[in-house]
Amino acid sequence: MRVGITILPEYRWAEAKPRWQAAEAYGFAHAWTFDHLGWGSLVDGTWFGSVPTLSAAAQVTSRIELGFMVASPNFRHPVPFARDVTALDDLSDGRLTVGVGAGGLGGYDVEVFGRTAPVSRSRRFTEFVELLDALLTTGRVDYSGEYFTAVDARNAPGCVQRPRTPFVVAANGPKALALAARLGQGWVTIGSHYDALDGWWKSVTELPARFDDALAAESRPSGSVRRFLQTDAAPVYSLSSIECFRDFLGRADELGFTDVLVPWPRDSGPFAGDEAILDTVAADVLPTLT
Repeated sequence: MRVGITILPEYRWAEAKPRWQAAEAYGFAHAWTFDHLGWGSLVDGTWFGSVPTLSAAAQVTSRIELGFMVASPNFRHPVPFARDVTALDDLSDGRLTVGVGAGGLGGYDVEVFGRTAPVSRSRRFTEFVELLDALLTTGRVDYSGEYFTAVDARNAPGCVQRPRTPFVVAANGPKALALAARLGQGWVTIGSHYDALDGWWKSVTELPARFDDALAAESRPSGSVRRFLQTDAAPVYSLSSIECFRDFLGRADELGFTDVLVPWPRDSGPFAGDEAILDTVAADVLPTLT
C-alpha cells in the first residue's frame, strides 16, 4: 500500500513550499494538487494554477511522485496540455503522473466560460485521453474528433518517462472504466457521494470487480494497473484521527487498492483537521506500509 497526499493550490508559495517539502520528508509516496480554475466552496478564495504549482514543487523536492488529481477537458485542450506535461516530466526528472477525469457537469470550471456541459462527457473524455496519449508518444499527430482537433502537432523532445508519463484515469461508470483499462497505468475512484460513511464504502466496494472485468476485456492482467482510492469525497475526513486513517487504509487494502490519497489538513471548511496528525502518520503509520 502506498499513501499519497493532496495539497490544494490555495497557498502563496511561501506557505505552499514547506508543505510540498514536508510531504516528501514525511515519507508519502506521492503528492498531488487539484487541476481546477476554482473549486467548490473555496471558489472565492485564493487559488493558483496547477502547472506552475507542480513546476515549483518539482524544484523543491527530489524523490516524491507528483501529479494532477485530476486534469479534465472542461478547460484543457490536449495540444497545449501535452506541452505542459512534457515540461513537468522534465522538471521533475520523470516523477510526474497525470491524473485525468471527465470533468463535472457544472461548477466553476464550466460556469466561468459561460457555457453548458458537452453533449457527451464520455465521448469528449475519450477523445481527450486518446489525443493526449498520441501527443505524448508520437512525433507528429493529426487528429479530428467531435471535440478536439490537432493538425501536425509535434511532441519533441518527448517525455523523460517512456513511452510517456503514466495516466491515472478517474472512472466509476462502464465507459470510463473501459478507458482506464485501455489507456491507464492507474485507475482512481472517489466512490459516490453519500451522507453516511457506510454508504460511501458500499459504493467503493462495488467498483474493483467492475474494473477487473474492464481489464479482462482488454486482455490486461488484474495486477498490471495501479488502483487509487481518493478519499476526498468520503463523508468523514480520512485524517480526522489516526484510528480513522488506519481504518481507511485497512479497508482499501482489503478491496485491492494499491494507493490511497488523503487531503492535507486545512484550518476550516473542506478537509478541516489538525496538521499535527501528519507527524504521527509519518512516525507510526507510513513506515509500516509495504
